[in-house]
Amino acid sequence: MILKKIKEMITGEKELRKELIVNVDPLETRVAVLEDGSLEEFSIERPSDRSISGNIYKGRVHNIEPALKALFVDVGVDKNAFLHYWDAIPAALDSGFEKIERSGKAKKKISHRDIPKLYPPGSDIVVQVTKGPIGTKGARITTNISLPGRYMVLMPYSDQFGISRKIENPDERKRLRRILEELEVPDGMGIILRTAGEGMKARYFVRDLAILLERWRKIDAAIQRGPAPSLLLEEPDLVEKSVRDFLTDEIDQVAVDDENTAQRIRDLVMPISKRSVKRVHWYQNPVPIFDKFQINTQIDSAFRRNVWLKSGAYLVFDETEALVAVDINTGRNKGGNDTENTILNTNIEAAHEIARQLRLRNIGGLIIVDFIDMKHKKDQHTVVKEFKHSLKRDKAKTHVLPISQLGIMEMTRQRVQESISRSLYIECPACRGKGFVKSSETMSVELQREIQRILAKDNNLHELNITVNPAVMERLRSEDEELLADLQRRFEAKLTFRVDHHFHMEEIKIINALTKEEIK
Repeated sequence: MILKKIKEMITGEKELRKELIVNVDPLETRVAVLEDGSLEEFSIERPSDRSISGNIYKGRVHNIEPALKALFVDVGVDKNAFLHYWDAIPAALDSGFEKIERSGKAKKKISHRDIPKLYPPGSDIVVQVTKGPIGTKGARITTNISLPGRYMVLMPYSDQFGISRKIENPDERKRLRRILEELEVPDGMGIILRTAGEGMKARYFVRDLAILLERWRKIDAAIQRGPAPSLLLEEPDLVEKSVRDFLTDEIDQVAVDDENTAQRIRDLVMPISKRSVKRVHWYQNPVPIFDKFQINTQIDSAFRRNVWLKSGAYLVFDETEALVAVDINTGRNKGGNDTENTILNTNIEAAHEIARQLRLRNIGGLIIVDFIDMKHKKDQHTVVKEFKHSLKRDKAKTHVLPISQLGIMEMTRQRVQESISRSLYIECPACRGKGFVKSSETMSVELQREIQRILAKDNNLHELNITVNPAVMERLRSEDEELLADLQRRFEAKLTFRVDHHFHMEEIKIINALTKEEIK
């Protein structure tokens, strides 16, 4: 809180009020992060489908596929996990971290060619899940183990050190480098200082490191004595992860509607920051906590296909198996005389909202954004710059390409698990994911065609019972009664129609009236 006030004094800008809201129900836990009442982060966890992403396992190599350059590892879950050769060698720090050189004995380097010899079939291997099972695919794993703490990440099998590039102040980075040099890290291990460590004193890093090393000591003991496959470390549940990732000095209040969970959060925070304990409150108001903070209405609007912007423009999200397409439409925002400036401002507003929506929906994989066409390259660069700036707060790794000649921006976002929409919703049984159903007129045409096929195929068939959706029945009665009568005359058949209110528009059942068997 003190750091927040100091920052306000230096920049002259008032910091947004940030709140962490936790709703605990028997069937699910929901966590929301608000900034001045606006929903910025949302997570949900159910005991029935808890993610295994982040879990550490002692596995056993099941087989090697040289053509795929991959190992399939039994980690004790339904499907064998996938380990690419490149994920089985010590990884270099990605572009989001500045590599810091520290004196010490360097580890022997290995290449992907060494992997089949290092991990033959039947051998034990310690791995961490980087991406949970999605659809028919098994989990993706790595041997580059990382243990995230509050202010740093410990890498037991890597000797690399780094600082998050999201910390931009040169003086602060210099200070953190000195702290990094002074930390007593065991040989062969590495650490990365997280963005949350900005402005924190050295003692907080020392304490965080001690907690992580103790955690690794217990894991290492389990590696030595435990069988394979076995779970060595389960990623914390949503409550603990939220405390670890969100409960920083910038959070003004934590409101929890369950007394035991509120006390648990206090217990988790106490060893790290006694000052933060006072910000954790047990919410006892009879009004549901997500209604009180107007979160439910924001969640509902966030998961609609169309998302309206303040300017009157709107976004359209289409999530497919291969990619997610986002389209920006001017909508009610027709602009004035300065069309180019209106388009630029609309695209900038859309860029900020898209970055927010990607976090809220937990969308991953390949994403294509179709911005409103801009004539000048300068405007395109401005929009991309604003978009990248908004992505800085995203904990998932992202990679953004410049806007193409077609006005399309391509990007990738780290996919750790299914998007929230795919977790909360099932495929519509009527349209089967298409988003459209056939009209009553189309169904009438297809039904008459099908009846004609059935009767023409079997000359001994003269009586059919047909069940349809009410809307289709209304069409048959009001528009096509004569056509059906003509069918009956031509084939000397009797057609009996029934309505089933549970049938969706495209559902039809045709039964042989004599044998009572359904005709497929």
